[in-house]
Amino acid sequence: MFVCAGNNETFPFATPIGVGLIESAMHLTRMALFDKPEFLIFIGSAGSYGKYKPFDIVETSVASNIELAFLENRAYTPLDNVIEAYQKDSDVSRETKDIVNCSNYISTDFSLVQSFRKYKIELENMEFFSVLKISQEFSIPVLGIFVVTNYCNEAAHEDFIKHHEEAKQQLMAYVVNKYKALKK
Repeated sequence: MFVCAGNNETFPFATPIGVGLIESAMHLTRMALFDKPEFLIFIGSAGSYGKYKPFDIVETSVASNIELAFLENRAYTPLDNVIEAYQKDSDVSRETKDIVNCSNYISTDFSLVQSFRKYKIELENMEFFSVLKISQEFSIPVLGIFVVTNYCNEAAHEDFIKHHEEAKQQLMAYVVNKYKALKK
């Protein structure tokens, strides 16, 4: 089953689950309880901390929920803040995958987000951590496929708006090509 955030980020073959950590967790939990999918593929946009450029497409199954204050030793959490997707028979190590950081906020200070990169955290998306957490809870294998729309800098919002439609088209073409069974 393909899922996406929703609002202005929808795809003809994907079910919207909501924007941000809370909405996506609520709606995906409801789906898992009443019509549990065999496999989830989350598709959506992401901001780059520098490794990837706009329109790059990245696949991963690892996400974090880390605030900048944590990296500056100004906050702590008792929760697991980096998780890997439940993968049936996975032989690919977490260490080989880039991590998507998730928060309900968009980073706009490029120099600050460079501290994430020391930990292989290369992208930012608002929903993927919730998707992974729910997939773990219900033992649903999951993959995230992201298209980069912007760098996480002072122009993040303007670049997101400028690139979003084209990025969605490129992501849709990538997914349809990869999963040829899909039909519009």
